Amino acid sequence: MAAHEYVVRTKGLVKIYTMGEEVLRALNGVDLDIRRGEYISIMGPSGSGKSTLFNAIGGLDKPDEGSVFINDVDMAQLDARELAYLRCHTIGYIFQTFNLIPVMTALENVTLPTVFAGAPTDQGIERGIELLNLVGLGHRLHHRPTQLSGGQQQRVAIARALANNPSIILADEPTGNLDLKTGEEIIELLRLLNREQGVTVISATHDYKMVNVSDRVVWIRDGKIAKIEERANIDIQVGQMAGEEH
Repeated sequence: MAAHEYVVRTKGLVKIYTMGEEVLRALNGVDLDIRRGEYISIMGPSGSGKSTLFNAIGGLDKPDEGSVFINDVDMAQLDARELAYLRCHTIGYIFQTFNLIPVMTALENVTLPTVFAGAPTDQGIERGIELLNLVGLGHRLHHRPTQLSGGQQQRVAIARALANNPSIILADEPTGNLDLKTGEEIIELLRLLNREQGVTVISATHDYKMVNVSDRVVWIRDGKIAKIEERANIDIQVGQMAGEEH
């Protein structure tokens, strides 16, 4: 497969944290290629390195060694402005804690990335309404986060992540703060967006229900990739959860 068919490539990623005299290699030589349009779940126990890998792919944390390529661009070669531009236009972020701004309405939260991208106000509002309708919240445009359920807040966060038409969605424990039924709805919504919008979804998760909608699952342990499996080759009971570690 040609390099341009990969939306993300990591080469020899190493991330080291020093705590007193203890040295922790959170990532210890990670090589990973992610195809354009894939749905990938990064799974592993707490402390395995999956969130560190997630942050490195998203440009939220700089590795100590190795490289991250987004659309064949080496992120380490970008200056602060170029990195900010890439993150704004290429990557959408979804977090476990939603990270919505409490004083802003659902529509205002969703349109905020378009403001940062310099889009005209009318265009941003039109895009925000379109996305909130897409995630089933067209009737909640002017509600603030405190007036929304957890599942509705996560739907707003998903809409916000899509605001600037990113090619990659990074979802960090997107079902972590949701009940079982709502978590399943969010997983199905992400898969639907992946299929219909062609967005590459990369999720760091404990939730084994993610396996069912994933194209491949990347298992991380002790800062290394333990194995990468195609969905068809994984035999997991869907009722199985890893929520005890949340």
